[in-house]
Amino acid sequence: MVKNVELLAPAGNLNKLKTAFYFGADAAFIGGKLFSLRSFADNFDEEELKNAVKLAHSLGKKVYVTANIYGRNADMAQLEDYFAFLQAAGADAAIISDSGVFYAAAKAAPALKIHISTQANLTNKYAVKFWKEQGATRAILARELSIAEIAEIHDFVPDIELEAFVHGAMCISYSGRCLLSDYLAGRPSNRGECVQACRWKYSVRKADVGAESGDLDLEEDDRGTYIFNSKDLNMSAHLGELAAAGVNSFKIEGRMKSEYYLATVINAYRRCMDGGYSDMVERELLTAAHRDYTTAYALGENHATVNYENSQTKGDCDYIANVLSWQDGRAVVEMRGRFRKGDVLEVLTPSDNFGRSFTVTDAITSDGTPVDDCKLVQEKYTIACPVKLSAGDILRRRKV
Repeated sequence: MVKNVELLAPAGNLNKLKTAFYFGADAAFIGGKLFSLRSFADNFDEEELKNAVKLAHSLGKKVYVTANIYGRNADMAQLEDYFAFLQAAGADAAIISDSGVFYAAAKAAPALKIHISTQANLTNKYAVKFWKEQGATRAILARELSIAEIAEIHDFVPDIELEAFVHGAMCISYSGRCLLSDYLAGRPSNRGECVQACRWKYSVRKADVGAESGDLDLEEDDRGTYIFNSKDLNMSAHLGELAAAGVNSFKIEGRMKSEYYLATVINAYRRCMDGGYSDMVERELLTAAHRDYTTAYALGENHATVNYENSQTKGDCDYIANVLSWQDGRAVVEMRGRFRKGDVLEVLTPSDNFGRSFTVTDAITSDGTPVDDCKLVQEKYTIACPVKLSAGDILRRRKV
């Protein structure tokens, strides 16, 4: 059980934000339409961002807004306007990497708290102390750090909050400072346009022979090799150690991930923080799509962080539907994955009904037509469900 530590979740749009809060996140990090390192997430326009802040504060939760690009001269005037807007909207902090962007924020929005992004490569206690002295209130630590190094940073700079990643995808590059995307696809990672070139299949070739006879694949079978593809971070078994080292916020990666992924992972970490690590937590983190798990460098030097087998492993469950309402044994659900009469569905919920299952005995479309096969994406089906559900719950199906 871990107390007095924030569970921080990603949210790529308003629906994902609602999912994050419903399943137990204390705070969320989101991006606006500008200056974010996830340009291809849905992100929030200004009106949506104001609504996100209002929603969070109505629930006693927080919203941090990413502005973690590496700025160019032409960005600076617009950045100042943006930070003034974030301050007026009530954002709880801006997440910043670049010292020039930091300067623009401090000038335009002096009341806006600033969190230093992991993109700033915070790998030592002097870097953290430097940013604290500039006025930053939180340091988002590099994934390369061990728990022992984090504890040393906390001892050296005890009056700044420390945020550490606990779950999700990692870059093969040093704390996200990747050039592959720009070089291979013309999409600069440090401007928010990462093409995830590290997940591609690669081979090496002798330079002096043709492609047909000169291929030298770094593989043991015909699937190729993923030599730049890192494993996914999973620190669920070590949250107590991180808290003892001085970490104030446990961060889950994934603004591009699905609502189902967020619900699964947030629910698992919330239950882990509130009730302790268990076999249930371990099993639950296998249900959503993931790569092989690793603790990366948290426990010391680690040379087994690359996922050579594939780009990503499918999870143990299929995402079937979002629950819209439930009354008197009937649920209205919005379909996300095909299901049929006779399927056994499982409930993903923050309530005590978590993990309960039932068999689909009937389904009716939104126009009142009974069907045995629910195959229309985003159709609103009414189904019999003896388990009491709530809006926001999710239905899933275990894979055989």
